Amino acid sequence: MIINDLLKKKNMTTYRLAKALDVSMETLIEDVMVCRTEFEIFKSNICHKVKGMGDIDFIIDVLESGEIRRLYQKRWYPESLYLLAMVDYLSRENGLPLCKEYNDIRRARLTATVFPASIIAMSVVSNSNTPMIDSLNAAIPEFIRAGIVESEIRNVY
Repeated sequence: MIINDLLKKKNMTTYRLAKALDVSMETLIEDVMVCRTEFEIFKSNICHKVKGMGDIDFIIDVLESGEIRRLYQKRWYPESLYLLAMVDYLSRENGLPLCKEYNDIRRARLTATVFPASIIAMSVVSNSNTPMIDSLNAAIPEFIRAGIVESEIRNVY
């Protein structure tokens, strides 16, 4: 994170630094973005699946497939916790009881909070934690419980 240190010490914007180095802003922040790219795709796919299937059919499909447990056993913790949080959130939104089969996984939490890549990028570009704080305040409780910041699951294209 040498770039972040430089930005803070010299009070430079990402844009100005990228221009001075004759590189794109994306190049400067790609180390931040690359680490969660696959997870961002996973999240997008899940949101599209919810949109396409509808809440109830999605919940039934996920619970019948055993996908949450399978991902957790593979140690794909962000994915398993995201999927469980989605099922729990949709269950709450639709007045359904939680599936007790996953109570053990509900007690798990990621060691570091995972923010959407767009929020990380906005924080880096603005050289401010404000986007992260704002996103935490707007986050859906079921996702926060798992250590994942998510505030919008329905507005997907």
